[in-house]
Amino acid sequence: MPSVQSHLLRFVLRRIKIFGDEGTSIQGVRRRVESSARWLRTPRKVSVQPVQAGDVPAEWLIPQGAPADRVLLYFHGGGFAFCSLNTHRLMVSQLAIASGVRALSVDYRLAPEHPFPAALEDCLAAYHWLLQNGISPRKTVVAGDSAGGNLALVLMLALRDAGGPLPAAAVGISPVTDLAGTGESLRTKAGVDPILSAPVPVDIITSYVGEHDPRQPLISPLYADLRGLPPILLHVGEDEKLLDDSTRLAERASAAGVDATVVVWPHMWHVFQAFAPFLPEARKSIGQIGNYVGESTSRGRGDGF
Repeated sequence: MPSVQSHLLRFVLRRIKIFGDEGTSIQGVRRRVESSARWLRTPRKVSVQPVQAGDVPAEWLIPQGAPADRVLLYFHGGGFAFCSLNTHRLMVSQLAIASGVRALSVDYRLAPEHPFPAALEDCLAAYHWLLQNGISPRKTVVAGDSAGGNLALVLMLALRDAGGPLPAAAVGISPVTDLAGTGESLRTKAGVDPILSAPVPVDIITSYVGEHDPRQPLISPLYADLRGLPPILLHVGEDEKLLDDSTRLAERASAAGVDATVVVWPHMWHVFQAFAPFLPEARKSIGQIGNYVGESTSRGRGDGF
């Protein structure tokens, strides 16, 4: 049974214009989400340390007592076009606390100014920077929400295809895996998801994909050969439009011999984990993800040096 808090939050989300009015530009959406981020407070037990991960802006989010050799490499969501370190600092901090490891949050370049493959290039650069600084891939989990979940998955594909060392595991929170938009849930959940059912003022997918084929594997991992990837954990809401992006990816990964698990949260919506300070279901999801990250980095699964 959904919590009372989820009913209240769903009521509020349905009545606010998350992305602005229909004619709002990408710059307008960015201003709205950055303005909202001002109200978020980083937990006191987390140290925030800005850093350049090679040429890519990033920040360490370090819980008290976290070991120096285990890392959650995190890519924020936002349709490849908005959101930032600021908008995701609280959620990534909570994931780091739940995991008991340091998190490196990456401020990759955004579309439309920097379409595909700029974001992927930045995420790869941050990953290689970690390795160059002595972090073992066996002690690293890559993760992200929505567009960031996409980047975590395609980063592993790019590493595998290049013969590079793979991380211990990956976590996708409501990941976008099919930019061709063929999932049935895009239609069946269109009036249910209080986040993604809101009008999006611009075609953010087109701004990222550009002239490329949206079914290209490094754009839409659903269409990739997934063999040889590390374990994957996906958390997704039952009521969200991108439900099929997770369930179909998990099915294809399992069929390819990958240890893939998808957890579908009843009555929840797109990236509900962002509301963890208020929402019990979000706290439980973050706790489960944290246990997975902690266990994965402790066991050291994946390709090493």
